[in-house]
Parts: sequence; C-alpha cells; structure tokens
Amino acid sequence: MVRKKRKSKAWLFIWVALLLGGALIGGYYWTQSQNGQAQQVTVSVTRGNIENVVTATGRLQPSNYVDVGAQVSGQLTHIHVEVGDFVEEGQLLAEIDPTVLSAGVDAIRAQLRNQRAQLEDREASLTLADLQYKRQQNLMTTRATSQESLQIAEATLRSARAQVSAIKAQIEQTESTLRAEEANLNYAKIYAPMSGTVVSISARQGQTLNANQQAPVILQIADLSVMTVQAQVSEADISRLRDDMPAYFTTLGNPLQRWYGHLRRIEPTPVVESNVVLYNALFDVENVQGRLMPQMTAQVFFVIASAENVLQLPISALQYRNEGARPESARQSSNSEGRPSQTRERQATVLRLNEQGGVDELEVKVGVTNRVNAQIMDGVLSEGDQVLLQINRSAARSNMNASAGPSMGPMNAAQPRMR
Repeated sequence: MVRKKRKSKAWLFIWVALLLGGALIGGYYWTQSQNGQAQQVTVSVTRGNIENVVTATGRLQPSNYVDVGAQVSGQLTHIHVEVGDFVEEGQLLAEIDPTVLSAGVDAIRAQLRNQRAQLEDREASLTLADLQYKRQQNLMTTRATSQESLQIAEATLRSARAQVSAIKAQIEQTESTLRAEEANLNYAKIYAPMSGTVVSISARQGQTLNANQQAPVILQIADLSVMTVQAQVSEADISRLRDDMPAYFTTLGNPLQRWYGHLRRIEPTPVVESNVVLYNALFDVENVQGRLMPQMTAQVFFVIASAENVLQLPISALQYRNEGARPESARQSSNSEGRPSQTRERQATVLRLNEQGGVDELEVKVGVTNRVNAQIMDGVLSEGDQVLLQINRSAARSNMNASAGPSMGPMNAAQPRMR
C-alpha cells in the first residue's frame, strides 16, 4: 500500500510539472505574439509646412558702426552722452582739456607775428638796397664811383632779396604749423562722425588719454536699424549654401519670432575652434522696432527648400526605391558641382492601413524632405490616413503574403492587397 501511494504521488508530481511547463511555453509564445502586435506602430498623414534647412548658431552685429577715438592727448574733462543715447552726425560727444593745446596755438601765433615783423624789416632793407644799387648804377655812367662800390651794392641787393624770401618761407611754415595746432585744438572737442546709437563707452571722465602711439577709443556708435547676422556654418554644410538664398533666425528670448533675410556673403577665411572648421555666413535683417541688440545669440536657418500646407509623413514611414530606408535628406545635400540641389521628385512606397484592417502597399511621390518628415506630393494618400512605420514592414509583408496565398503571385503596388 505504501508503494502504491508513493507511485501515485510521483505521477501527480510529473503531471503538475508538465502542466506548469506547458503554461510557461504557452505564455512565452503568447507574449511574443502580443509584442509583435504592439510593434504595429502607425502614424497619421498630416498637413502642414515643411522645410529642408541648414542650421547654425550665430551672433548679431550692427551692420555699420564706428569707434570714436581721441586724436590728441590730454585729460578727458567731459562726456556728454551715455550708453543707449541716439546721436546725430556732428553732435558734441566729449571734450579734452584744451589748456596745453590752446597755449601751443598762442605760441605759434606769437611766432608768426614776430616773423611778419621781421618780414617788414627785411622788405625795408630790400628797398634801401635797391635804391643804393640804382644810385651806384647812375654814378657809374659818369665814372663818379668805382666798380667795386657798384658790385657791393648789387650783392647787398641780392642778399636783401634772399632774406625776404627766407622770412616769407618761414612765415609759410609757421602758418602751416598754426593750422595743425588749431586743428589739434579743435580735436579737443569730439563730435559724432555718424548718426546712430552709443553702444559702448570705454573711457571715463577724468582719464588721461595718450594719442601719441595709438588713438584711444572713447566710445562706439552703431546703426542699429539694420543688423548683420554672423552665422558659423560647419564645413560639411557650407557647400549647401548659395548666394541670396532665404534665411531666418530666432533668438533665445523669443524663439517663436522669426527674422528673415537673404544670404549676403560667405567669408572665405575659416574659423577653427577645437579642431572644428567653421565659416562665417552673413545676412542682414531690418531692426525697425529695435528689439535686436548687438551680441545676441541667434539660431539660424538657411532654407534650401520649403513647401507650405502640404501632406507629409515621417521619413521612417517611407521606403525609397533602390535606396533602402535611408532618409533622402542625407543624399540630396549637393549635386555634382557642389551646389545646393533643388527639390526633385522621388519615388517611395508606404504601407497604408485600409478600412478592412488590411495593409495596402502604395507608391507615392516625395518632395521636400528633412531629417524628420517628407512631403507627399501626389493624391494617393489623404490627410488622416494611417501608415505603418518601417519597423512594421516585415510583419506586414508576411501577413500580406500569407493572406494572398501562393497562387496570387507577387504583390503589385498598383493593386493594393489586404492582409
């Protein structure tokens, strides 16, 4: 009896183990099937705007500015403006102590008066020498004087003429020096060379300026009505840009506001930062409302191609003909000449869910693409259609082939089939 009970318990244990094993195996396959169904991720065909752009980071600079410096040395006694003030061309900005400069002008003027007095004395001597020479000539006709006296009178006349010429030259030199000193005296008052906004003041009232070696900068005036965006574009993207292409940027303070312009110039000299080669691309924007300030950070977008109010899908829902599932935006960066390529139509296939729950393979034309979405150009798809992503294609194709049967042959994109 004891042995029969032991055998019964052993068989019971075996049956329980078999049931548990079957349950585990069944649960595993059920989980796998549920995972396969969960992978059937779909996306909707949407309508909106799409752009293919080159992005870069840039800085805002005034389109026109000037550094206002001092042309003479001295103590800065007055600064009549502050940062942010708008000034007109010719407006007085600052003053330098004119004491030393004024004294120099007075000294030159006194020297000039002295030289003019000397000129009068030399001219009087010249007149006397001329009279004496003529008298000696008259006496010589009657043999009333000697040849030596005539020669002395002639030499005295020439010397008087030379002295007059010399003093006149000195006067001209002194007058030139006086003009320079008067100009330096005028430079003690610094005027605005252009109309604009004072964006910085680098000197302080009471500071001594030394202009003998390098002109010290007192302040900077900039025209803020037009700003220049200096965008740094990587060497991988610079070949995609072209002159006069549309561009826009946003700022950190207002990422929803766009400022538009056109590419004006690409500077040929690169900027190397941490072994990264960058090129400066410049374009101008109007700043009528004055909300753009110098040195603002700009997120810049150079528009290669764009389309408005069009149907679009994620690029992961497209299968390109003879190109695999790789995004087209990675292949359309440039043509054989290295210039940005224009938007061209490309063929791709999509898997659309139909009303019966099956899958239709459709051929579509693709327009503008970027790294995320692609424009659907023809009328095969409609807004709101559900399309499978690339990760569902293998399972979807298997279901389509299984439902079609071996007698139906290969699928035809023009004849959509259900799963």
